[in-house]
Amino acid sequence: MIIPPKLVPGDLVYAIAPSGAVKDNDALEAGLDIWRSRGYKVRLGENYRQACGYLAGNDATRREDFKAAWQDPECKAILCIRGGYGGARLLEDWQWDLPANQAPKWVIGFSDATSLLWSLATQNIAGLHAPVLTTLAQEPKNSISRMFDYLETGKLAELKGKSWQSGVVSGKLLPANLTVATHLLKTPSQPSFEGVILALEDVTEYPYRIDRMLTQWRALNVFSGVKGIALGRFSRCEPYPGSSSWTVEEVLRDRLLDLKIPIVADLTFGHDGENAALPVGQTVTLDGDLGKIIF
Repeated sequence: MIIPPKLVPGDLVYAIAPSGAVKDNDALEAGLDIWRSRGYKVRLGENYRQACGYLAGNDATRREDFKAAWQDPECKAILCIRGGYGGARLLEDWQWDLPANQAPKWVIGFSDATSLLWSLATQNIAGLHAPVLTTLAQEPKNSISRMFDYLETGKLAELKGKSWQSGVVSGKLLPANLTVATHLLKTPSQPSFEGVILALEDVTEYPYRIDRMLTQWRALNVFSGVKGIALGRFSRCEPYPGSSSWTVEEVLRDRLLDLKIPIVADLTFGHDGENAALPVGQTVTLDGDLGKIIF
């Protein structure tokens, strides 16, 4: 993978809203303050205060904002302001064009930003699955430090979880929100799964919906090249009150354990809690014996 250059305090970064409309200005300002306190210059995209239904402006406006950030030679990173929905809409007729002498820049986000991170990975360019600006200030200090340490030094501490299935494998890490990723399967925005370690999380999905999505993955046979699976937080994924339902953990075990590959669960990434930065497309080791990812 092509890894964008390390960031240096003083660099220019763009903050854009490629998906949903901004709902919490205080959270946005708090996230911007963190980047500025680290010495970075932050330029806000033109559309971040716009709203077009549930989108932060129409597709053309959001696409132009993203294009301006991507092609600005001074910009070193693109910070997604929030998730929601809409990133995949930007990828229609999108080209990751850069002048031959210009290095790619970091794209940083999670949740709906999965679409952008995965599309970028099809170009063999690494990104960073990490907090968006409107969730950054809610992160514990160690999580914020982890993200900046990685962007500035390239180093990451291992993450410890719980072993569900043993075995030790190495491969390219491909983090994703399960719902967003499911709608990218078999499209031009899906990277190759051959030899990858999937890292999956989700939020506010009933267990039967998680089942339905994973059953689609199985029906498409996309797990065939996957070497291991890392599971983060599946928050607010409880059954409908009073329903007869498996828990989300029971669904995940039912749909994944028979793949007979190493699986580590309860890792600290995803919504509604610590969201540890994960490099997209870089080689990691998944240790299903000890229940951890080594970067």
